[in-house]
Amino acid sequence: MFVNRHPVHISLKPLCLCVLQALACAANAAPADSAAAPLDPAGAPIAVVEVTGSGQSRQVQNVSRADLQQATPGTSPLKTLEKLPGVSFQSADPFGSYEWSTRFSIRGFNQNQLGFTLDDIPLGDMSYGNNNGLHISRAISSENIGRVVVSQGAGALGTASTSNLGGTVQFVTLGPANERGVTAAQTLGSDDTARTFVRVDSGLLDSGTKFYLSGTRMRAEKWKGAGPQDQDQFNSRVEQQLGEHTLSAFFNYSDRREVDYQDLSLESAARLGMDWDNYYPDWQRAVNAAKGVYSGAVNNLDDAYYLGQGLRKDKLAGVALELNLAPNLTAKVTGYHHGNEGQGHWYTPYTPTSAAVPISIRTTEYTISRNGMLADVTWETGMHTLNAGFWAERNKHVLTRNFYAVTDGRYIDDFLRDPMSTGFRQAFVTDTRQFYLQDTVALLDGRLKINAGFKSPKVEIDARTFSGDRADGSITAKKTFLPQAGMTYQLSRNDELFASAAKNMRSYQPGVNGPFSQTRAGYALSIASLKPEMSNTFDLGMRFKRDAIQGSIAVYYTDFKDRQLGIATCAGIVGCAGTIVNVGKVETRGLEALAVWKIDRGFSWFNTFTYNDSQYKSDYADNGKLVAVSGKQVADAPKKMFNTELAYEVNGLFARLGAKYTDKRYYTYTNDRSVPSFTVANLSAGYKLGNVAMLKELTAQVNVTNLFDRSYFGTIGSNGFSATDPQGTSMTLMSGAPRQVFFTLSGKL
Repeated sequence: MFVNRHPVHISLKPLCLCVLQALACAANAAPADSAAAPLDPAGAPIAVVEVTGSGQSRQVQNVSRADLQQATPGTSPLKTLEKLPGVSFQSADPFGSYEWSTRFSIRGFNQNQLGFTLDDIPLGDMSYGNNNGLHISRAISSENIGRVVVSQGAGALGTASTSNLGGTVQFVTLGPANERGVTAAQTLGSDDTARTFVRVDSGLLDSGTKFYLSGTRMRAEKWKGAGPQDQDQFNSRVEQQLGEHTLSAFFNYSDRREVDYQDLSLESAARLGMDWDNYYPDWQRAVNAAKGVYSGAVNNLDDAYYLGQGLRKDKLAGVALELNLAPNLTAKVTGYHHGNEGQGHWYTPYTPTSAAVPISIRTTEYTISRNGMLADVTWETGMHTLNAGFWAERNKHVLTRNFYAVTDGRYIDDFLRDPMSTGFRQAFVTDTRQFYLQDTVALLDGRLKINAGFKSPKVEIDARTFSGDRADGSITAKKTFLPQAGMTYQLSRNDELFASAAKNMRSYQPGVNGPFSQTRAGYALSIASLKPEMSNTFDLGMRFKRDAIQGSIAVYYTDFKDRQLGIATCAGIVGCAGTIVNVGKVETRGLEALAVWKIDRGFSWFNTFTYNDSQYKSDYADNGKLVAVSGKQVADAPKKMFNTELAYEVNGLFARLGAKYTDKRYYTYTNDRSVPSFTVANLSAGYKLGNVAMLKELTAQVNVTNLFDRSYFGTIGSNGFSATDPQGTSMTLMSGAPRQVFFTLSGKL
């Protein structure tokens, strides 16, 4: 499907003047040493990172700081991972940070079946309406991330997650620099985007202390419709050497306010166009529609609403002590706290404020207070490396559905108080305990390494309902012994085989997506078949390196049992209690391949291919009716994906041109409806001007997303999935962003 796009509106005058002035100064300056290694904000040379996870017994890839730097500033780190094999990422905005639309999956496992951490601290499953964590885009500014490690199969045993059925993503902070300095970047671009990032590094002080402080301010308008997508962030980190030990602490704050895009259906997109959006700021049209008086091509209440938005405030803090207890004995202890307040606003025509005003604001309100501790020990003795650790967390989560009176269409960009009515209110206390133990044995002079271990998770949820008919009670998910084993064998210095097998469990979730989101009656009917989701994952592959090429190829099989599906029972804005059904077994088979070819000194070519066949293997019953899904493809799990990227960097000039193909995806469990395949290309290019006057490492960069302005459905399942959609009217699709252009000028003082 193709449509005429809006023209790209960019406020460039201030930035263009800066760039022109910088170019003029550079022309008169002494030429920079082209042989010098480029520096990152921490003042260290950008190293060539091992892409393929050498030495790991699982399928693992690393995303380097260079990859993160050449993405559009403000881009979600998750979006930079979409080029890796097995990874699917979709969003309705060019940055991938609009959380309602973010969909991230690995090998057919969706986001709430994966594990995410930042410096070992759990981020939960990062889903919208999160009950146990926060999205990486709010946890830390993208400029302060040093690298990302992706494990497509089972994650490491020590990962602090009880949702990682299908893999883990570990984000690592870019630590304070040893040299004192200020790093700054200004981005301007499409739809009045203006993003400012400033980071101050103290450098290494005489006391052995070093720290950084950073601030980020993002202001942007939506690419269609009207409304801002804004965020303010503060990040800080301090490190102190204590002899052989290191003490570190951090505090991060985020205030994000994003106006929603309208969800679409296949039918509404064909009738209204892919650029169709909510009514805001046309209040009268929204009022008329709420009264059943439609205009234009609109013909029903759910074609559009007046406005929707998400508000999130987060505070994340932690302290860690790394101990060198003996030459072969190290330990790390980490404590953390996460506090969150969030509200999702939806102007609903289903609940009137009064006879005169047929609209009210329906909110979903969240609070999270998590406190936790992590402890890990590593002991190397002879041919053995022993790892053991413990994770404990208490999470207090409150979920409320309120309705607020409105009188007009003025934009409200703050948290609402004093509702006119409450739909439901639930409070959850979740206690998590997890222990792991692992031994890695090196044999044949280190050419063969075998690891084996297990973890023991236990998650207890106590739910209390204070208003409404949502379910409550207590439920526990636990397994005493979840084993994991793997091996690597070096065929030569540059080639190795790897294999792994792991058993994992996903605990139950409190909040909007878990079993307590049902009515009491629905919960009573489903509890007999409710079991924690389990997976058995097997990987087998090979990694290779040559002078000009490195890569990997892997095959995998996953046996997934007791998959719990959430069934949408009404339009998302109505907010009906969902239905949780056990669809039994899912089987996944696949192949992943990666190759990076350094064509010559300046050119490299990166390619990945994924084939993933995920099928339901059991039918299920919904309210006594058999739903035939056995043999059907898992929803939102493309069978084939291919990514290619050509990169160039010589004498300060750099460019990357990449494209990602995504196969068709089903959004119904019976596979009667799908969205077509598509290919989207992106371009980044720039020039490193070097040192200019007082500025160091001055760089000008342009990023173009969706280079060829392809019209396509990005997000599917925004309002959940249903068994069938015979008329194509399920409002659960979102169109991808059109071509967007951004200019960035960055440097150091």
